[in-house]
Amino acid sequence: MPTLKDILEQLVRPGRDPRSDTPAPILRSDVLKAEDLLTGMQLKGTVRNVVDFGAFVDIGVKQDGLLHKSQIPNGTVLKVGDIIDVEIQKIETERGRIGLGWVK
Repeated sequence: MPTLKDILEQLVRPGRDPRSDTPAPILRSDVLKAEDLLTGMQLKGTVRNVVDFGAFVDIGVKQDGLLHKSQIPNGTVLKVGDIIDVEIQKIETERGRIGLGWVK
């Protein structure tokens, strides 16, 4: 029954993305593109997607960074919209990848 209710709700409001209800990322004025990032830089970011291997975090540049599950403290449950502190660990501009670490 709950699944049918969800289906009917989507038929009434097609294309609604639940992530649009989350707060906007907290942006720094000195970080506008991937080239502005430096390894070791600490930023606040908004979790945009949680997957089996970690979480994608919006840090204010075009590409979301990946916070690998090995970097997330045990017992921590992340959900879309959470605002967390992260550190830039690896930048691969040619591949469009940003590796993040958890800031304690």
